[in-house]
Amino acid sequence: MIPTLSATAQSELRDEEVVSRVLAGETALFEILMRRYNQRLYRVSRIILRSDAEAEDVMQDAYVRAYTHLSQFAGKAAFSTWLTRIAIHEALARKRRSGRYEELDAMPNNVDSTPLLKSSEPTPEDRTARAETRQLLQEAIEHLPEAYRTVVVLREVEEMSVAETADSLGVTEAVVKTRLHRAHAMMRKELYVRAKGRAADLYQFHAVRCDRVVKNVFARIAASATDPGDLSDSSVQ
Repeated sequence: MIPTLSATAQSELRDEEVVSRVLAGETALFEILMRRYNQRLYRVSRIILRSDAEAEDVMQDAYVRAYTHLSQFAGKAAFSTWLTRIAIHEALARKRRSGRYEELDAMPNNVDSTPLLKSSEPTPEDRTARAETRQLLQEAIEHLPEAYRTVVVLREVEEMSVAETADSLGVTEAVVKTRLHRAHAMMRKELYVRAKGRAADLYQFHAVRCDRVVKNVFARIAASATDPGDLSDSSVQ
């Protein structure tokens, strides 16, 4: 926890305010941003790399990169989008280095695409089946090609807008819509009906791992002894 701010005060700080204060020297406040976006960065890294350990490594790399290039955040997009784009870049770069590639499946556009999930409160009869259903849904997402997996997670798990998703992935809004449409078509309709819980339950990043990432990122920042914005070797993707 940040010792000088209550949980309520932290939640009321906008991302841009936190960024400004970190750049002004309050480096400990960077923890607010990490805890705020650990879940999102884990999900997007995990869905690309399919490895919990690698996802954690990428999260740390993304946070360190964001911290050292914080002065390059121009506010043209939301900070969350900027940070997500860095994590995606780091995950894809790691995947390229390991030689893992996936091709997009060629699919027609005129296929039915029932919405992936509908949010609703489970009835008592649903509770026993809910965990199994969530696991089946997660496995179905895992079987999608990478580009489709990522769009599903950003749009329907993280509930990012089409514009935010397009900006994070560096593609057009039309591409986002097409990929989501095709992703729906690849998944069986009966799975959509059975998935009664919220998509936000998927790919959970729990508190112990959250604490570990925060601790490791600050250790790396301290070791580099570099103030935010000092590195100007390259622009952040």
